[in-house]
Parts: sequence; C-alpha cells; structure tokens
Amino acid sequence: MTRFIFVTGGVVSSLGKGLASAAIGALLQARGFTVRLRKFDPYLNVDPGTMSPYQHGEVYVTDDGAETDLDLGHYERFTGVSARRADSLTAGRVYQTILERERRGDYLGRTVQVIPHVTDCIKEFIRQDTEGVDFTLVEIGGTVGDIEGLPFFEAIRQMRHELGSERTLFVHLTLVPFIAAAGELKTKPTQHSVKELRSIGIQPDVLLCRCDREIPQSERRKIALFCNLREERVIQARDVATIYEAPIRYHAEGLDDQILAALGMASAPDPELDRWHEVVRRVLQPEGAVKIAVIGKYTGLKDAYKSLAEALAHGGIANNVRVDLEWFDSEIFESQEASTHLEGVNGILVPGGFGERGTEGKIAAAGFARQRRVPYFGICFGMQMAVIEAARHMAGIAGASSTEFGPCQEPVIGLMTEWLRGNEVERRRLGDNLGGTMRLGAYDCDLADGSRVAGVYGQRRISERHRHRYEVNIGYRERLESAGLRFSGLSPDGILPEIVELPQHPWFVGVQFHPELKSRPFAPHPLFASFVKAAVEQSRLV
Repeated sequence: MTRFIFVTGGVVSSLGKGLASAAIGALLQARGFTVRLRKFDPYLNVDPGTMSPYQHGEVYVTDDGAETDLDLGHYERFTGVSARRADSLTAGRVYQTILERERRGDYLGRTVQVIPHVTDCIKEFIRQDTEGVDFTLVEIGGTVGDIEGLPFFEAIRQMRHELGSERTLFVHLTLVPFIAAAGELKTKPTQHSVKELRSIGIQPDVLLCRCDREIPQSERRKIALFCNLREERVIQARDVATIYEAPIRYHAEGLDDQILAALGMASAPDPELDRWHEVVRRVLQPEGAVKIAVIGKYTGLKDAYKSLAEALAHGGIANNVRVDLEWFDSEIFESQEASTHLEGVNGILVPGGFGERGTEGKIAAAGFARQRRVPYFGICFGMQMAVIEAARHMAGIAGASSTEFGPCQEPVIGLMTEWLRGNEVERRRLGDNLGGTMRLGAYDCDLADGSRVAGVYGQRRISERHRHRYEVNIGYRERLESAGLRFSGLSPDGILPEIVELPQHPWFVGVQFHPELKSRPFAPHPLFASFVKAAVEQSRLV
C-alpha cells in the first residue's frame, strides 16, 4: 500500500523543495522503506527540453529518455533510485493529454473542465507506476498562490479526501526570515503562506521552516498556534555547509519521526546514517584541493550545470579532496589567450551546450589542454569541440567544423538522421520539432581494448545517458586516428563515435554522453573520479 507525501512551498521560490523532498526520501529509505520521488511543475511547457538554461537551469535526462526538471537529479543522487518518465509532469503535458482525449471523443460529448477532468488527470499521474512502493513523494513546483498551480493543489486536496490521513501527508516548506534592522526572526510570512494553503482546503501536517539561524521555541509555538498544527511538527530547516548534510540535520530535528507518526507508523526502525556522515566528513574535511576550470556558455546561472558541479564534487569525495571550480564564459577565450586565465588550473572541463556562440573559445580551451598536457574532460558539445580542434591542428583539416553552425567544407560534426536503439531504428530530420527529437536517454557503448576508458570503467560495454542532435562524423575516423586521436568508444553497431581520447596525454577524454547524470555521492562516476585523480596528480607537478 503506497503512501503519498506531497511537498509544497510558500513565501518565495527557490527555498529548496527539491532538496527537502530528496532528503525526506533518503531518510525513509534509510529506515528500510522503498521510495519514488516525483516533480509536478505547473508551467505550460510540455517538458523543460526547449527551455533556456537561464530560465529553468539544467535539463535532467532519465534512462528512458525523458527531459525533466533538475530536481530529479537531486532525487537520484540522494536515493539512488533511477527516475522515469512518469516521475516528471508539467501542466502542459496534462493539458496535452486532456486535449488528445477530447479530440478522440473520450469524454463522450461532455464539457471538459478543470474539475473533474484536469484534476482527475493529475491524480492519474500521481498514482501511475507506484505498485510495490512504500512511499511516493510528490513535489509541487512553484509557490502556493500561483494561479497556474491551483489545479495541482486541488488534485492533492482530493487525494487526501479519497485516501485519508493514513495514506497522505502534506509537508509545507516556508521561509522564516531574519530582519537585521529589527534583530528578529519573523513568522508572519509563514503564517500567511499557511493561510493561503488552508484557503484552498489543505492543512499542512508538517511545516519545514527555512532559516539561517536557530528558531527559538517561543517562535515555534507561535507558528504552531497560528498555523494549527502541533509544535513538534514545526521543523526548522537551517542552512547547511553541504547539501549532503540535510538528511542528518532533518533527522536530528525529528522530521522523519514526525512524518511517520502523522501516518501512524511510529514503530519504524531508526535510520542508518553512517554513510551520510562519511560523505559529509569527506566534503568538509578534505586532505587537499584541486582547481578545475569549467568553460561553458551558461555560466551566469550555476543551476545550468547543477549535475556537473555535483559530479565533480563526487569525484572529490572519491579522492578525498575539495574541488574548487572556476567558471569561465567560453566567449572570453575568443578575444584573449587561453593561457591568460587557464595557467595554473589542474584540469579543464568543457560541458554540453547548443549553438555557435562561444564555440571558438571552447576549441581554444581544448587546444590549450592538449598542448599544455592539462587533464581535459569534454562532455557532449565539449567532446565535439575537442574533435574539431584535433581535426584542425593535429590532422591538418583546416575547414573542420560542425553543420550545426551552418554549411561547412569539412563536416567532422554533423546531423545523424538514423541510429539504432536496441533493435529499433530511430530517425530525426533537420526540420523536426525541437522538443523530444534529440538522441535522448540511455544507450550502450562498446569500449576499445586497452583504452584509458576501458580501464576506468573496468568493463567493455557501458550504458550512458544522451541529449544531443549532432554526432561526430565516423567518416573522419581514419584521418583523425592517424593523427593520434583514438576513437575508444563506439555504439554497438560501430556507427556512432561515443568516446575519443589522446593516448599519449596524461588525461584527455571526450564523451558524447552526459556521465554527470549518473554520478552519486556514494558511487562517484568513474570518469569523474578518474578525472579528479588526474587533476590531483597534475597539481603535484606544478
């Protein structure tokens, strides 16, 4: 029998509902329960796939090819449970589903309305694919009071009415700000947020109060009184030094105890948190540090590279070092020498991206890493730029470029129109819609015997997640390999280059996939662990 925990937020956005949901899931998992975590976003996009990274941060991709909200990355990193397409929902997808049903005549001529048709559809998605799971946590995006979120709040209100308090629980995250001029923490924003929630029929069972300092007991009593819940269920959520400390702090505050008590499950065993303590120790007490330069296009918003930053931190955990990131907009290297900024870094990483802007800067960064023998990690677009750099300056292909930027003489990067996914052929065309038309999700890759990556992975066949339209042109393989660039990973049919490396370089690897999406604090991705290790070794040479 699945129990549903709904996580909502109020006062302001970006309070950390995703991290709160992930931490609750981790605590329940540590007590021996099975969990699924979901994110429901009220915006009208069908998914985040066509949204600018500046609008909504990174797009997180699941094994089954869904383009989702970045919070699903937190869920996977904290629980190790792989997300699926069913775990991400937007209002756009809800309305798309309803309109498709209406066009087919599924509603038998009835007037289609928000209640019951939209709310029933949302409830269908909530219940979908939850068999055998003890807890399904559903985070509702946005803040209470947002007009586009009302159908989602009404749907979860109905869930409480249908399933009762034994199978549903509401956790509401609010802000308790400190007003420096008054020298006080203020509870009024929380009171108003809960009032707004209660006005639509939802009484929170547990309050999570974000704060930067201890909330006095008198203030907790005040919140409990005005928000109509028990004092012990007003839980403070103080800022932490590392996000991986959140489950430990929440347990110390009694969050998981109160959730289980509210659901009539107070006899559950205490959680085993030793591995969380070890991760926090490694993060806060490293034995050294390395400096990694990240050369990207969306560095103005760090959430655009959220999984990447976490995967690098996991690489640091694996090597017991702190990874200090220096973020550079790739365009800066188009007007200034790369050495001006990259001298002294221990590693260079060029992540994914789309479009021509900043590409020459990424190519210059790859060239600097190759010539100066600095560890280089190119991911997706970063691999393609490294291939272009090698084609131009190692193989002598002066006109090497990508058809993504327009017609070119030497298309070493081009649009692949057909490829295999298992036993099925998938296709795309230049004029296709942008949404959902890339090579998305998990694909197999065969590694070459004796290659660096085969040694890193310790196996010959791997599976990694993709999100891209353009591919390295296999037709240039012979010329590039003759120049010294090894194609060390290919799709099982040998058509799609997945990994390139420079065998004579201390550590130079480009991958077409996104390994950051599968890295976990307890299981750092082997490529990130190896890259950071190479950076550690490089730092000892400086």
